[in-house]
Amino acid sequence: MNEEYQTFYNLIVALAIGLLIGVERGWKKREAKEGTRVAGIRTYGLIGLLGGTLALLAEQIGSVVLGLAFLGVAGTLTVAYIFNPRDESYHIGITSLVAGLLTFVLGALAAMDRIEIASATAIVTALILSYKPLLHRWIGALKEREIHAGIKLLLISVVLLPILPNKGFGPWQTLNPYIIWWMVVLIAMISFIGYFAIKIGGTRRGSIFTGLFGGLVSSTALTIHFSRMTKRNIAMTPILATGILLACGTMFPRMLIVASVLNTNLLHTVIIPATLMAALTYLPALLYWRSQSHKEIDTDSPLRNPLELRSALIFGAFLALIMILGKTLQTTFGDMGVLALATVSGITDVDAITLSLARMSNEDLALRVATMGIVIAASVNSLTKGIIAAVMGGREVGLRVGLPLLAAAIGGPLATWLWIW
Repeated sequence: MNEEYQTFYNLIVALAIGLLIGVERGWKKREAKEGTRVAGIRTYGLIGLLGGTLALLAEQIGSVVLGLAFLGVAGTLTVAYIFNPRDESYHIGITSLVAGLLTFVLGALAAMDRIEIASATAIVTALILSYKPLLHRWIGALKEREIHAGIKLLLISVVLLPILPNKGFGPWQTLNPYIIWWMVVLIAMISFIGYFAIKIGGTRRGSIFTGLFGGLVSSTALTIHFSRMTKRNIAMTPILATGILLACGTMFPRMLIVASVLNTNLLHTVIIPATLMAALTYLPALLYWRSQSHKEIDTDSPLRNPLELRSALIFGAFLALIMILGKTLQTTFGDMGVLALATVSGITDVDAITLSLARMSNEDLALRVATMGIVIAASVNSLTKGIIAAVMGGREVGLRVGLPLLAAAIGGPLATWLWIW
């Protein structure tokens, strides 16, 4: 494509960007009286084309002309906004004003041959503008602790993570502050997503939604919560057992994701046992759900806070301890020491040992040993949750939950042995 055709094409894109945003704004204001809109589809299209044309002009006489033109557009839109006639139903807002300025900038970007960035930004802009009711509803549903949790997640990821030293300390240079905190952020993000997935969908949709996404946050917390509920409502045992098994089953793909993020080679070794363990857990849950598909549960989420810094710090300390013990036992007792640590760690937590072994497999720990350790920890953790369900929920929920988890606990290590050992 020669230069003239390329320039013409870029201007067409600048115009299209303005028309796209103008269509959304025009549709939103379609019921407004004639003359009460600051800008419509034609105005936004022309603003985009104006930005593109002035960007081409700026290449010839200097970039200052583009800055002055932007100020001129901003002033014109502001004056039009201030003196625009309003009726009683008019709600004060500057969204259309900001959208107009952004249209000018995106048109200029398109003319500068940054078409991909300009087009993608225009589409995202149109989406944000069109989802105003949904976004406002989400904001209205947020609680103070959830906003604080989001800010804390940004604090530990965007602020703290970059300033931590990325080098080893302690025995065998095992403790890398940057790597440890990055693992903490990874787990916190998964839990954060799971919490809001439950909040958006709501627990009224039953054990399916709650169980699937509850497993992203804490399958143990959900197991305790649902097991207690069976004491109060025995008739709901099958559907509550469904939720427990779904949460426990979700732990296995979560384990696979966490491991493969640190070492992509683990994806090929862990995927078979993780898939088998998930299937052995999900299939009974599906059978229980089909037998009780006409019922729903209505319960508060067992997950009270999406993120607590105290919990994150405790997890980071526990992870550092696991990393030191893992290296010490490997050096002293070899592979058996690592597997023994995985067995003990799995009683309380799977994430810490998974992260630790995945990290070690990037160095001098054999991939097959890391895989077996991760699977053993998941098996022990599954057995622990089966025992919790039986003790807190009674015999029936214990059998419904415990037997599938026992099958997964046996099938996972066996599959690992046959697959890679």
